[in-house]
Amino acid sequence: MDTNPPKFKTATTANERLQNLKNTFETKYGKSPLFFACAPGRVNLIGEHIDYCGYSVLPMAIEQNILAAVSVNNSGTIQLANTKPQYNDFTVSCSEDIAIDRDNPQWYYYFLCGVKGIQEKFGIAQLSGMLCVVDGTIPPSSGLSSSSALVCCAGLVTMEANHKSLSKVALAEICAKCEHYIGTEGGGMDQSISFLAERGTAKLIEFQPLRATDVKLPDGAVFVISNCCVEMNKAASSHFNIRVVECRIATKMLAQARSLNSGRLLKLAQVQTELKASLEEMLALVDEVLHPESYSREEICKALGITSEQFSTELLSANTQHVTHFKLHQRAKHVYSEAARVLRFKSVCDSEPAESIQLLGDLMNQSHASCRDLYECSCPELDQLVNICLKSGAVGSRLTGAGWGGCAVSMVPSEKVESFLQAVREAYYLPDSRRAAMEKQSLFVSKPGGGAAIFLEE
Repeated sequence: MDTNPPKFKTATTANERLQNLKNTFETKYGKSPLFFACAPGRVNLIGEHIDYCGYSVLPMAIEQNILAAVSVNNSGTIQLANTKPQYNDFTVSCSEDIAIDRDNPQWYYYFLCGVKGIQEKFGIAQLSGMLCVVDGTIPPSSGLSSSSALVCCAGLVTMEANHKSLSKVALAEICAKCEHYIGTEGGGMDQSISFLAERGTAKLIEFQPLRATDVKLPDGAVFVISNCCVEMNKAASSHFNIRVVECRIATKMLAQARSLNSGRLLKLAQVQTELKASLEEMLALVDEVLHPESYSREEICKALGITSEQFSTELLSANTQHVTHFKLHQRAKHVYSEAARVLRFKSVCDSEPAESIQLLGDLMNQSHASCRDLYECSCPELDQLVNICLKSGAVGSRLTGAGWGGCAVSMVPSEKVESFLQAVREAYYLPDSRRAAMEKQSLFVSKPGGGAAIFLEE
């Protein structure tokens, strides 16, 4: 059911974090906030790098979130501050066009993506002035979607401050689109779960049209998140967009091989839909049409009958213009096989067979192997961490989020959780002083949390 984000009346004195944020806000601005807004991070249980290809994913929100305290005024400016001293303040005019510097992805540009998304949706010429202090508990650049949560929180704040009303689905779609201003060509999973999450359940998120279905996770197991402590900022590097581009080119090549109109097809899911094929048939088509060796620009242009200029403008993004070789077979093979694993994962959760925990663990392990070997979005530290998690008692463990660093998610039988945490602590975190210092916020059990919301003081 598509409703608006909830509004809760709350006593800040009953919530230490809200009270601390209120105190910080009052100290900084000399007045009290009018309202608070929060948007959670997420952990993707399975379905990596396939949302931007048009396929369903299976995330859950986590307890960690972005929380903002806000007051509204007619000053003509939006003033942003962060409780973490390493993040600088920023002020922007309400009457000028909001400029987002994608070559310099600072925290406040993510916030301004959300502001700009709402401004454009409603055609607001003069935004309300705002004072904001932002507080985040999601580890940054960890694959738990801190950046998208910040965009979603900003979208919600801007909507509320300007007396507008939007459903959760509309907000998710706007925030997915406006995050592209920072240069990351994501697919919408992170924003969707941030708004559509509900406490106690994971969600199957489907696109075109956007919808979310509850997925009951099995009793007898919990999900543990562990950060490998290698940071990966999607907007500051081109790894992520290179994969988006490789999937886009693979889409065109497969469409061309089957005489489809490749001009309007951009996502691998669209080829499957046009061909009315199963995922297994798509995997066979990938083996038949695409060779495992890298493709050069020249070979792709020749196959698609396009010029080098068209290749650069129509297929590449701003930060992938330098790429000369593309692995199409491996990327498409990952996407179609991962899409099938998501559907199997949901099917196991729905039918609750006796061996469901083992079956889900196997799917997670297959997913990690595919991310590591076919999509090449892991890193040595993540692979080491996943191996330690499996040796420490997890039935399944895989990287989650974009990869190239960040977190692993592990499915652990409930009775083994304490011994699992201790074993991972000893094998991965404690031998390294930098990791040991980060361990408290890097290794934790996660339960499915609720979605974005607004809080008003009682």
